[in-house]
Amino acid sequence: MDDQTRLEIEAAAFRRLRQHLMEERTDVQNIDMMNLAGFCRNCLSRWYQEAANERGIDMDKAEAREIYYGMPFDQWKAQYQTEASADKQAAFEVAFKENVTDKS
Repeated sequence: MDDQTRLEIEAAAFRRLRQHLMEERTDVQNIDMMNLAGFCRNCLSRWYQEAANERGIDMDKAEAREIYYGMPFDQWKAQYQTEASADKQAAFEVAFKENVTDKS
C-alpha cells in the first residue's frame, strides 16, 4: 500500500470513529471512555488541535472541540453529558494522571 492510500484510509477510519462517537453513541460518557480506555472525545479533539498546530494552523481548544463535536462543547455537555458518580470521578483522576498529564 502506498503512503497516500494509507493516509486516506487512516483518515477515513478516524472520520468513522468520530461519527460513531458523535452520532451513534452519544450515550457513552467521556468519563467512562477515559476510565476504560485512557482517552475520550476531548483527547481526540486535543490530538486534532495538536496536529493542526504542528502544521502551522492556529487552532485553540474551543475551536478543535467544536470541529470534533460538531457543535460548541457547552452545547454537547448540556445535551448529552450526565452527572458522574464519586467513584467514576475518582477513577477519572487516576486515568487522567496516567494518560493525559505530562509525565516528563
